[in-house]
Amino acid sequence: MARILFAGESWSVTSIHSKGFDTFITTDYAEGGDAIIQAWRDGGHEVTYQPSHIAAQAFPSTVDELNEFDVVVLSDIGSNTLLLPAATFVRGQSRGNRLEALRQWTLNGGGFAMVGGYLTFQGIEAKANYRSTAIAQILPVDMEVGDDRAEHPEGLVPAFVAEHPILGGLPSELDQVPSLLGYQRLTAKPGAQTLMSIGEDPLLVVGEAGKGRSLAYASDVGPHWAPTEFTDWHGFSDIWQRAAAWLAREL
Repeated sequence: MARILFAGESWSVTSIHSKGFDTFITTDYAEGGDAIIQAWRDGGHEVTYQPSHIAAQAFPSTVDELNEFDVVVLSDIGSNTLLLPAATFVRGQSRGNRLEALRQWTLNGGGFAMVGGYLTFQGIEAKANYRSTAIAQILPVDMEVGDDRAEHPEGLVPAFVAEHPILGGLPSELDQVPSLLGYQRLTAKPGAQTLMSIGEDPLLVVGEAGKGRSLAYASDVGPHWAPTEFTDWHGFSDIWQRAAAWLAREL
């Protein structure tokens, strides 16, 4: 089974409460990757999870460090978090480019996936900004220049558009797929294969990257784009279990 490094899917919220003359501040911390992590573990895969604030310091910075894993997945974590560790941003010290290491590791035979969210691909106000990084070279999709979000509060049902080991027999169950509430507009690269689409755009795209494999998933794996009905759908778990196996060349 695959050894997976999963980075991102965490956030903190600071709220200012105003009650007449007085105000006070509260903070909260949350993680949004429970469903996908559980899916992988139910499939027998080994998962190392790094929330965004942990990945900022602990994410591997060399190919050798990445070689401890078969699959690396980035989800809702902006490029600055990985490009600007405290040693560089605070103290002005040179450090290895972790996204360049990830690119080389993938070309050497690793399995890389990027999952959509407000701070993936280009993201909200283009702040994720992966289009200008080394990651863009190994993804099976091209990214837009600016904010790439497509919000659909009315809900859109994904469609299966190709046969692939990741999908198994799921295309025959199309009418049972729950809706998603948003995604990111991406364009499949020449030679890549679109497995699922949403609206007029690709949702799940796979491709080869040197000796490795890469996958792009244009929506989220938790609220708000992925309602609980979607992550509770058995196909969600099945697809992500097989996606990990395919990225690790076990499928």
